[in-house]
Order: sequence, then C-alpha cells, then structure tokens
Amino acid sequence: MMEKLSVEERFQMIEDNLAFINSRIEEAAKASGRRREDIRLMAVTKTVEPVFINHAIACGVDLIGENKVQEFLSKKEFLNLENVDVHLIGHLQTNKVRQIVGQVSTIQSVDSEKLALEIEKQSARFGVTTNCLIEVNVGAEESKTGIAFDDAMGLIETVSSLPHLCLKGLMAIPPICDDVQLEKYFEKMHRMFVDIRAKKLDNKNMEILSMGMSSDYEQAIRCGSTMVRVGSSIFGPRLY
Repeated sequence: MMEKLSVEERFQMIEDNLAFINSRIEEAAKASGRRREDIRLMAVTKTVEPVFINHAIACGVDLIGENKVQEFLSKKEFLNLENVDVHLIGHLQTNKVRQIVGQVSTIQSVDSEKLALEIEKQSARFGVTTNCLIEVNVGAEESKTGIAFDDAMGLIETVSSLPHLCLKGLMAIPPICDDVQLEKYFEKMHRMFVDIRAKKLDNKNMEILSMGMSSDYEQAIRCGSTMVRVGSSIFGPRLY
C-alpha cells in the first residue's frame, strides 16, 4: 500500500516507473514512425506532494499538469519549476481565470467561447499571451467537460482571432471502452488535429495533440498523440 512506503521507497518507485514509462513511450513512438523526442510526457500531479513532484523533476520530468487552480497555487512555491512547463488540465471556471493566467504556460481545458474570452481578457490585463488547447468531448459524454466534436471548429476560429491567446492544439479524454472503439476515438482526434493544422488561422501553432493517460498512453501514441498525461503510473495510486 502506498501509505506504508517510506519516502525513499516512493522515490525509488518513481524512478522505476519513469524508466518503464519512457521505454514504453519509445516503443510506441517507433510503432507510429516517430522518435521518443516527438512525444512529451506530462507528469500529472493531482494530490501529489511537492517532495515527490520535485523528485520526478530531478529524474528528468520537464512538464507537469495540475487539475485544480487552488491546488497548484498552494504547491507552487515549494516546487522546483526552473526549466519545467506547467499546464492546467482540469476544468477551469471563468471566475478562476484571473488567478491562473500567467501562472502556467498552457491551459489545456478551453471548452467554450465564454471561457476563451475570459482568458483573453485576463491575459490582456496581465500583458501575457496564454497558450491554449481546445478540449474536445470526443465521446459526447454528458458527464465530461469539453466542447462537442462538431462544434469544435467554431471555438477554434474564435480562439485564433484573440490576440492574447495562442492555439497550440487539442486535448481529449475518450470514454472508457474496448480497445477497438478507443482506437477509433484517438484516430478521430488525430484527423481533426491534422485538418486544423492545415488551415490558415492566426495565433495558431498546432503542435500538441494531448491524449492518452496511464491506462492507454501507448495506444494514444500509436494513433498520433504528441503528449501523454500520466499520473498514477508515475506516482502510484492517488491518496485522497
């Protein structure tokens, strides 16, 4: 059980897990005709204490993802974030935007025009450009956030028109399903990613297709993902 591990044992577990995950990413990248360097590994740090996040960073992690604004802000001063990117990957309420703009490099969960306009407003206020991903509800699940697949292009055009936002790509969390259906969802997102990258839009630098988590990151990479978000497979089961 996680709570019975000493700090040193958890450090070793993190090192071993990262080594294994990196080897699997490399194999999946090769299977998709790419190199390991073409895939970014995000360590998802929800509920993880700073001491363990810092150890992952010391082991080479250069990108972390946090789900909640307040949780990240409460940890930030204790994290060794030099040369580390931080992305917000959880649902963002408009009333929290002013707290997070300028604190992270990228917001991955832009899923409405209202949210995009608030990020634009606060980015202009702070004099920054905020990188954004459009979160797509590829499985049309009522329980999940994200813009409907068929409505995504309209939001993409809105974001590309806003001077203080830079569209960097797409993010999705497919439904829990069998491998065949999962592959279809991943491939559907990859086709959208390629199509948008080919369009001439302002404030666009489509380089991130963020899909794949602890349970399915290898399959996501084989289907074209450029960034995988891995939490429990690095740090162990979450303790709430």
